[in-house]
Amino acid sequence: MKLTGELDLNSPVSSHSVALNLRKGERLDVLFRGSALFSALLVFVIIVAIVVSLVIGAWPALQKFGFGFLTSSQWNPVTQQFGALVAIFGTLVTSAIALLIAIPVSFGIALFITQLAPTWLKHPVGVAVELLAAIPSIIYGMWGLFVFVPLFADYAQPWITDHLGDWPVLGMLFQGPPMGIGMFTAGLILAIMILPFIAAIMRDVFEVVPVTLKESAYALGATTWEVTWHIVLPYTRVGVAGGIMLGLGRALGETMAVTFVIGNAHKISGSLFMPGSTISSTLANEFTEAVEKLYSSSLIALGLILFLITFVILALAKLMLMHLAAREGTRS
Repeated sequence: MKLTGELDLNSPVSSHSVALNLRKGERLDVLFRGSALFSALLVFVIIVAIVVSLVIGAWPALQKFGFGFLTSSQWNPVTQQFGALVAIFGTLVTSAIALLIAIPVSFGIALFITQLAPTWLKHPVGVAVELLAAIPSIIYGMWGLFVFVPLFADYAQPWITDHLGDWPVLGMLFQGPPMGIGMFTAGLILAIMILPFIAAIMRDVFEVVPVTLKESAYALGATTWEVTWHIVLPYTRVGVAGGIMLGLGRALGETMAVTFVIGNAHKISGSLFMPGSTISSTLANEFTEAVEKLYSSSLIALGLILFLITFVILALAKLMLMHLAAREGTRS
């Protein structure tokens, strides 16, 4: 005797319904796989389309200036002489300054939240850091220009120039009139902007470290710093490196905040306190004024260079992460 509600698989009706459900599941699975494949291919097609459009737009400038476009520091719309060296230099320098400032601060924030902060303080600090990521970049630029720049020019920059400007070799980086604007200021604003991204990722990966590993180290007499340096960081180095690369990608392409505070001068200077320009700031300032074909093509060529710089850096970062992951697999 069968229980009430029990399915009789031997009956024709039941076997037919099971077959219908199987065929329906197969169709849905095929649809799901096709949708996922379409989404993946769509991203690839969009990237290829962007590259092709940039190459087509930049071709007149690349054809006229050739490789010299990368090595020339001239940027003169009147004489139609254009070069990308100043913009490339400014982009790389400001991004490097941003990383040098943001990485240790982000590490300290993540370490405090995950290892040192009391339970009641972890959530408010985490939310405050994440709120920095929600602030629009133009607000950072306005704050930097109207608040930070005057204070930096009146107080910090003269002190730095007086105390570090006479140092051999290093002193040339901190010389110049106290204007407040410049590559150092742009790099500092960028550091504040990318800090929440790096800190949030570091915090998340620090929290996945097994508690037993940390408690075992503490039981052996290790200090908090020793646990962090010898246990937490080796366990999470792939995620930490990924977060840093994400912040670097954001710094390379930032536009409005940098445009406000970098000074927008097409000139390479040995001092970090002097004005400069980046690829993004040059595009933001001059694209509406580019009425000549060669002028607009040179700006598009700058965009292509920025795309290639970002792609190469992120590709190298991906290879580094894969190498670290492979080493971890070998050790285990």
